[in-house]
This record gives sequence, structure tokens and C-alpha cells, in this order.
Amino acid sequence: MKYLLTLLFFLSLSVQAQFTLEPIITGLERIVFLTHAQDERLFIVEQTGHIRIFEKNLLQPEPFLDISHLTKAGGERGLLGLAFHPDYPKNGFFFVNYTDINGDTQIARYQVSDNPNLANPDSGKIILSIDQPYGNHNGGMIAFGKDGYLYIGMGDGGSGGDPQNHAQNLNSLLGKMLRLDVNNGDPYAVPSDNPFVEQENTLPEIWSYGWRNPWRFSFDRETGDLWVGDVGQGSYEEISFQASGQGGSNYGWRIMEGTHCYKPKDCNKGSLVQPLFEYSHSEGSSITGGYRYRGNLLPSLQGKYLFGDFASGRLWIGQENNGSWQSSEVLDTNYNISSFGEDANGELYLLDYKGVVYRFRD
Repeated sequence: MKYLLTLLFFLSLSVQAQFTLEPIITGLERIVFLTHAQDERLFIVEQTGHIRIFEKNLLQPEPFLDISHLTKAGGERGLLGLAFHPDYPKNGFFFVNYTDINGDTQIARYQVSDNPNLANPDSGKIILSIDQPYGNHNGGMIAFGKDGYLYIGMGDGGSGGDPQNHAQNLNSLLGKMLRLDVNNGDPYAVPSDNPFVEQENTLPEIWSYGWRNPWRFSFDRETGDLWVGDVGQGSYEEISFQASGQGGSNYGWRIMEGTHCYKPKDCNKGSLVQPLFEYSHSEGSSITGGYRYRGNLLPSLQGKYLFGDFASGRLWIGQENNGSWQSSEVLDTNYNISSFGEDANGELYLLDYKGVVYRFRD
């Protein structure tokens, strides 16, 4: 298959839309995320422990940051997440999520050096450490919400079926979405409006729970709503939605997998948040959450949500119609879709884990 793919498809409203996937960066190694620092540069995360910069159509030869000596890279471990502070142009702070050489999750803050294309490798400060009982389901995504707080997606700790039931245990940080105030406290403060701040036997960092492995999530840059791709167990993959500022919800795992009871087989779904989109393992087996498009170059995608599957390479678009959301498959690729990315202008990118970054073009 040629790198340049032209996609013609009809959306449910029978409006023809056209876009291309254009390869813009090749030769990378095990890429897992792409983001920006509020300027035209693209920052690409390699699972091996490197952050690379793509600027003015050139991949910079020297990594922005190299922490390969700190991380155990392989499988679902390694350097997994990157988030620039909302005031990065002023303070130069950015945050990374990696599994250390012992296999545990570390959230660390770094600062840029006097050279804008090089971080200060000696500036690292651990913000939060979380023990990992197994080598999978590490989560990995971190991002700042419109509220200025840092959100951290944590998997359930691994193995299969969440044997310790971490995701439903409010005394564990595993299987949770965490929300931290990294502008106050040492090394952080807990926002006073986190939903479990005043509850006994509950960790106050928790924003929501019942997650299996929220590998990639994103905030709608227009509304602040949260979209989460939660990797499934043996049968179903799901995309969940959380309206801006609505914490405290239970997203179901391991009681449910998608919209289906898991353990127990006859469960009470009443208090659990149901996913917005779901597909079975006949279509894919490792969901990659994407973004709701808010850019300017692709009018046909405006307001629609794009997501994919790492294992099958399929790409879906979700759109709202009369107050409800539907999704439709628009492309079946041979890519390992490890992540999507958004630049400073809201334009979208697709990452093939094997080392190619694609740009969505009209």
C-alpha cells in the first residue's frame, strides 16, 4: 500500500467527505504519542525513552529529551506520555509518564534548557510514583484539562481480568483517572473539587474510576469534554465520554466490559457509565482513543471524533446526529495505530507504531 492514501467515504448524512493521510515523518522507532508546545513544532514520543522534534519539515537529529537509561521499554512499558504545562512559554515545564527500570509508573516534571530544542536532562523531578504489580496495563496518557489540572490515565495494574479488582477499589490509584494540581504543593496539591476529597478510605487524587487501560484520552479543545479510549479484555473495546468538570463517575470495569456484564455475569448496570462507542474483537482488539476535530483544514470533519485500533489498523469516525452519537468505519489500514496527535492549530495526525507519522490533509 502506498503511503499516500486517498479516502472517499460517505458519512451517515450522505455528505461526501474526502481526506488524505500524508506521511510527513519516517524513520522513527516505536512511536506512541505526538503533541505540541503551543508553537509550530511537533514533539514525538518514542517508547524507547526519546522525545523527538519535527520543525520546519525536518526531524531534528538530537532528541529533545533522552531518558532511555531510566525506563524499561518493551511491551506496554517505556516512555508513554508527554504533556506541556499550559504556561510552558513562560515556565518551560513539561511532564512525562514512563515506567522505570523496576517496571513502576513515574510521573516526572522536566524543564527546557536555554536551547528551546533541548530539555535540561538534570531538571527531572518525580511528581508521583505508582507501583505496578504486572507488566501490562500501565496506562500512559497524561494531559492538561482546560481547568489547568494534570490528568493521568492509570490502567488496572495488569494481568487479565483485574485479579485484585483495583479498578473498583477507591483505595488504589490503579484503574483510575487522576487529577492533580501541579502548580501548588510539593510535589503537587489535590484540587479541592476532586470528587473524593472528603471521603474516608478513598484516595483524593481520583477523578473517576472503573477503567481497565485508558491508553489514550483527549480533551475537546472547544468544550473541555473528555474522551477516553479504554482497551477491552477479551471481547469488546470502548470509547467513553465525560462532560467537562463531571468527575466521580464509575466507568464499569471489571463489573462490565463495554456494555456487557463481565464479573459478575449478571450485574447491575444502573450506576455505571455506559460507553459512547463500542466494537467487538471481530473488528479489532486494542482501541486507540483519538480527538474531536477542531481544526480548520478539514471542514468535513469539523466536530467529529476520530479513533482507531492498534491491532486491526481500522479507523472510525463518530458524529453526533439529533443528540445521539453514531460511529462508522472509514478505513482499514495495515498500520499499528498507536496514537493520534493534535498540533497547536488543532490539526490531526495519526501515528503508526512502526515509525511513521501521518498528517490528515484535505
